[in-house]
Amino acid sequence: MKVWPIFKKEMRLYFTSPVAWVIMSVFLFIAGYFFYSIFGYYTRVSMQSATVAMGFFFWVYFSQYTRMSMQAMMNPMAARDVNVIEWVLRPLFSGFLSIVLLLSLVPAISMRLIAEERKSQTLELLMTYPVSDTAILLGKFFAGLALYGCMLATSMVYLAILRYFTPLEWAAVGAMYGGLLLMGAAFLAIGLFVSSLTENQIIAALGTFALLLILWAIGWGADATAGSISDILRHVSASDHIDGFTKGVIETRDVIYFVDVTIVFLVFGLLSLQTRRWKG
Repeated sequence: MKVWPIFKKEMRLYFTSPVAWVIMSVFLFIAGYFFYSIFGYYTRVSMQSATVAMGFFFWVYFSQYTRMSMQAMMNPMAARDVNVIEWVLRPLFSGFLSIVLLLSLVPAISMRLIAEERKSQTLELLMTYPVSDTAILLGKFFAGLALYGCMLATSMVYLAILRYFTPLEWAAVGAMYGGLLLMGAAFLAIGLFVSSLTENQIIAALGTFALLLILWAIGWGADATAGSISDILRHVSASDHIDGFTKGVIETRDVIYFVDVTIVFLVFGLLSLQTRRWKG
């Protein structure tokens, strides 16, 4: 299966055009703003907690704990009641990285994968080569996933900043990144399928965004229903399945959900390509 040549071609197109650089720049700019806001709020809360602790130690155990309390006041990360995973990383991952990144930037990554080939009429030429539809589809999918992974990797600079101030629970951090990678793969598969249905990249991006928004928000109606309908809505909702990852917990049902969504929409995309081949 000649996936590698398709993969290299797509990666070259990404990084020799402004597409990859614009997407990554937008991501870094917005992610930096969100991280600054969340981390700033966390620092202020930590300072308040440290000041209260200093006052307590000052009045009760002056001779023994004054020095320790002064250090806590000078170090915003010293408040033990404020956890960096819960107060910084989880809001960042479950809020910005899950919603803004996946719902907004994944359509920008996936919109051109097949739609551009159809518009420039190079898809028919590509299909005349000795390469299968599966190889075409997987090569484009893995190229989009690689760009997504590069974009996600740039956010690790924030981990380095946090690690400078306080130790991190790396198992929880790994679960968060693993969840985002799985959800990104599922959403890219959806975007690839939508891109195979049209030659207009704008329509592909808007269609992908609409499907991802529905998949993300469908679980919000579960509280208004009861019984099996509520269970179905929660099972279909992507936001319900990413929640465990943002808590640092990896559950089998959540992994299976994202893997199933990825496989199903890759199959849909493959059927779309094959239908176009049959029509000539």
